[in-house]
Amino acid sequence: MQTRLIITGSLVALSAMAFFHILQGKVELAPPQAACLSSIGAQVDIKGGTYTMGAAGRYPDEGPSVEVRVEDFSIDVHEVTNAQFRRFVEDTGYMTVAEREPDPAHYPGVPPEMLVPGSVVFVPPTDGSRGFKPLSWWRFVPGANWRHPRGPGSDIKGKDHLPVVHVAYEDALAYAKWAGRALPTEAQWEYAARGGLNGKTYSWGDERTPDDKMMANTWQGIFPVHNSGEDGFRGVAPVGCFSANGYGLYDMIGNVWEWTASPYYPSHAPSGKVPDEGYDPRQPGVPVRVIKGGSFLCAPNYCMRYRPAARHAQETGLGTDHIGFRTVSAAH
Repeated sequence: MQTRLIITGSLVALSAMAFFHILQGKVELAPPQAACLSSIGAQVDIKGGTYTMGAAGRYPDEGPSVEVRVEDFSIDVHEVTNAQFRRFVEDTGYMTVAEREPDPAHYPGVPPEMLVPGSVVFVPPTDGSRGFKPLSWWRFVPGANWRHPRGPGSDIKGKDHLPVVHVAYEDALAYAKWAGRALPTEAQWEYAARGGLNGKTYSWGDERTPDDKMMANTWQGIFPVHNSGEDGFRGVAPVGCFSANGYGLYDMIGNVWEWTASPYYPSHAPSGKVPDEGYDPRQPGVPVRVIKGGSFLCAPNYCMRYRPAARHAQETGLGTDHIGFRTVSAAH
C-alpha cells in the first residue's frame, strides 16, 4: 500500500518506506503574531443563487464550467482558529490524526519504531541543491501537529488567531459536528468565495493586485526559493488580515487551504457517479476530498490556485501545515 502527499500544484507519490525516510528534526520557529480581527467566531448569512462554477483554460480539473444552484446557508467569517479548536479539544478530549500512533496495517514493511505520530511541514530550500523537486520541500516531522505546527519545540503560544493547521479531514468533521455545523460543499465554498462576483478570476475582481494592493496571503517572489513577504507575511497569517470579499468573508483566498465535504473527481462533469470517498487517477484507491482557496505557498510561478475556481485533491487522512477549514450551517 502507498501513502501519497498532495503538494499545492503537483502530486508526489511516496511508498510507505520512502515516506518515513524523509523524517527530519525540528525546524525554525515563527514568532507570535497579533490578531487582525476584533471579533472571532461569527458567521455570515449567504443568500442562495445560481452561479458559474469552475473555469476554463487554467488547471484541467477546474473545468468544464457548469451552472450550479445553491440554497441559502451561513458560513464562518474566517477560518477556524487555534483558539476555537482548543476549546473543542478541551471540551471533548479529542485527539487529532497527527497526534495518534499510525496503524501498522497502513504501512506494511515500515519498522514499528518508525511509526510515530507526526505531520507534514513545508521547509523551503536554502540553496539550489534540492532543485525543483517538490518532495524535498516537505518533511514528515515527528511530533508536528496543531499544537506544535513546526514540530517539537514549537507551539501556538500567542497565536490564538492563526488558523488551525495539521487537521485531517476527520478532524475537521469532528469539530464541525461538535459546533453543530458541517463542512461546506465545494459548490457552497466557491459560491461564498466569489462574493457575488460571478465569473471573475479572483474574489475581488480580475486583477491579482489591483492598484498594487496585496489582497490575500500568498507567496511573493520565486517559489520556493524566495518569498519577499510584500504582503506582510512569510507564513500563515492571523485570520482577517486582508480585505473581506463582497460577502464579508476573510481569507477565502490564500492563507491556508480549506477542506470541503465534497469528494474529489478530476472534472466537474464526471462520466458516472463520483465515489463517496472521491477518485483521483494520480492516486487510485486513496480517499480524497476537495480542498479550496490556495495558501501562503501559492505563487504566480507555481500553484496559481489562489482563485475561487481552483481546486485540489487531498488525501483525507493527511494534514499539513498549510491546510485548515471553516464551517457552514443552515441559514439563520
